[in-house]
Amino acid sequence: MTQKTWFITGATRGIGAAIAKVVLDSGANVVVTGRSVEKLQTLFASYGTRVLALALDVNDTTQIQAAVQAATAQFGGIDVLVNNAGYGQLGLFEEISAAEINTQFNTNVFGSMNMVRAVLPIMRKQRRGHIFNLSSVGGIVGFSGASVYCASKFAIEGFSESLALEVAGFGIHITIVEPGFFRTDFLDQNSVRYGEIAIADYAESSAASRQTYDAYNHQQQGDPVKLGLALLSLSAAPQPPLRFVAGSDAVGMIAGSLDRHAQELQQWRVLSTSTDGTF
Repeated sequence: MTQKTWFITGATRGIGAAIAKVVLDSGANVVVTGRSVEKLQTLFASYGTRVLALALDVNDTTQIQAAVQAATAQFGGIDVLVNNAGYGQLGLFEEISAAEINTQFNTNVFGSMNMVRAVLPIMRKQRRGHIFNLSSVGGIVGFSGASVYCASKFAIEGFSESLALEVAGFGIHITIVEPGFFRTDFLDQNSVRYGEIAIADYAESSAASRQTYDAYNHQQQGDPVKLGLALLSLSAAPQPPLRFVAGSDAVGMIAGSLDRHAQELQQWRVLSTSTDGTF
């Protein structure tokens, strides 16, 4: 089997960097991208010509096209795309400005769409490919103090599930990755963002929410390296799953959400079906 080429966004740190190192250690080629090419070059210097480090802002479509072209020029194609670039906009909804919401969606949602749009023509021509879109347990379960972040991840879920139906005929697989809390700098002050609007009615609940998230910082159960190993395994599966839940915390929370959804569906089934028209 030919050597696979992976393209990973947000590979400067955290989950993206861990996935990239696991994949490189497996012998594959990897295009690592992020806003600082210098950091990438330092981080992956030991991997020689099997790694291509490129500066990339997923909001810049011109830069995306240049990066994809550079990747195909060096490695001949792209077999696996990992849409990992993103950040967490936390805070209660009314604390977050419209501009902050737009920025969250531009990165987490439209940035992923930009990457998919650039890579799909290559994968269609190859008649093969695998796209991992990083969602979150927050793409299935809502959290107080994370309404905007969760909304961006719910959007990734709907986009990915529909996209999977559109591209399956070309041999392209889509897997939505739903991690729980992983031990990265996601909740560090230089990564996470909180709303800038202060509202007295929310002061107590806002402070409590922030304290909860701060307490998780660097205490998370998930291991990014093991997540990388899991994605490597999924990339070799003949029929990979549409959704992959990562972490026992995410398994528990998502299972509970699905149970509640099923219970509500059954509880209100008669009223739900009463809305059908007659002809």
